Amino acid sequence: MELNQNSENREVMIRVSGLKKKYLLGRFGANTLQGTIKIWRETRKNPKRAKELRSKRNRSFYALDGVDLTVYKGETLGILGKNGAGKSTLLKIMSRITAPTEGTIDLYGHVTSMLEVGTGFHGEMTGRENIYLNGAILGMSKAEIDAKIDDIIRFSELEEFIDTPVKRYSSGMFVKLGFSVAFHLDSEIVIMDEVLAVGDMDFQRKCISSLLEAANSDVRTILYVSHNMNSIRQLCKRCIVLDKGKVIFDGDVNQAISIYLGAKELMPSDIKYGPEHRPDDYLIRKIPFLTIEKLHLANKADPIFDDSESAVLDFTCLAERDLTKVGMRFELWYQDGSKIATSMPGDFFNLKTGANTVRVTLPLTHLTPGRYSADIIAFKVDEFGNERKLDALYPGFTFQVEPSRSKENYMKWNHQHWGVIRLDDNHSQIIDDDHGVTESEQEENR
Repeated sequence: MELNQNSENREVMIRVSGLKKKYLLGRFGANTLQGTIKIWRETRKNPKRAKELRSKRNRSFYALDGVDLTVYKGETLGILGKNGAGKSTLLKIMSRITAPTEGTIDLYGHVTSMLEVGTGFHGEMTGRENIYLNGAILGMSKAEIDAKIDDIIRFSELEEFIDTPVKRYSSGMFVKLGFSVAFHLDSEIVIMDEVLAVGDMDFQRKCISSLLEAANSDVRTILYVSHNMNSIRQLCKRCIVLDKGKVIFDGDVNQAISIYLGAKELMPSDIKYGPEHRPDDYLIRKIPFLTIEKLHLANKADPIFDDSESAVLDFTCLAERDLTKVGMRFELWYQDGSKIATSMPGDFFNLKTGANTVRVTLPLTHLTPGRYSADIIAFKVDEFGNERKLDALYPGFTFQVEPSRSKENYMKWNHQHWGVIRLDDNHSQIIDDDHGVTESEQEENR
């Protein structure tokens, strides 16, 4: 784990030490009278069920297992992790919604939390009334809220609906009002859990711009959980990665994203496809005319290529009948979850009933170094030129591209700013104003 440096002489806003949170699994031994009566009735009806529940009564797991963390004033900290890694539990403890089992957490400032859409809103109250309610809960006086309410309403873009009960709001409207209240009320620490995902794109841009302005002013400390890597990159200068309740990385944002997304291992060079590769199987394959059974990487022992190579892929396909004008499309995704390119079939092929081997050459020459995955869609084109999906694999192939150039004057590609598709290199030369390019220069250029 890489720890964040340069912490000298910085004001601490959040300090977490040895934080643990344990949850019991199952329902036996409920801590409420209602729960106990419910379980008693269930076990009376089914004595075998009682034995099963008793066997599970002592099972537990740690949602957080010894987290240590220090966050400084003015930091925007990104928090990454898979579902179940402990992100929401950590934020709930910081927001005083739940208590830790072990360890301590110290917050040196007023906290505003946005853990889910519409947290703290009362459905029967209007948007305006909920602004006052939220402000009062956060400890603000009516005079303080009066001074900010016009800015809150204007930012939320809900002027027309502000005196409507919020039970009639859409989820996007909830986000707009909730973010506006949380952002404009006085607090030193702002905690957000994936709340911007529901809002429209224009509002998301405005929120991110406002958060960037607040972060750059070193006034607020922001904790931001998101599965959107672009917003994490825009907002955060530091990230932690949680895995099974532990902090496995603390440091640079791009390194954190690589660790988070790099949890997937590269697929082997021989793959047998199963249901796990076909999440949309029931939508596509009502009548299974074609099944892609296996993949063999023909030109490599491992799926690691340099940026001047192609992947030669041999697919074993089982056709239920003779098929004509079949093609394979590859939809490429970069390691940050963004779709970056589609490779269309240069030629269609025909399949006979039974097993067929189809070789596809996938050019990788315009991809920059990094990890990629390819969704593979097999389709047939009918007499009218329409496409019908026959099989689809998500993903069907995962691979890595490494740089082939090692020249001293070769520039390392900057993914964040320049993209992940590299066009052919341009060529520069000095032109003599009087005589043009010399013969020796022409020969050298050739």
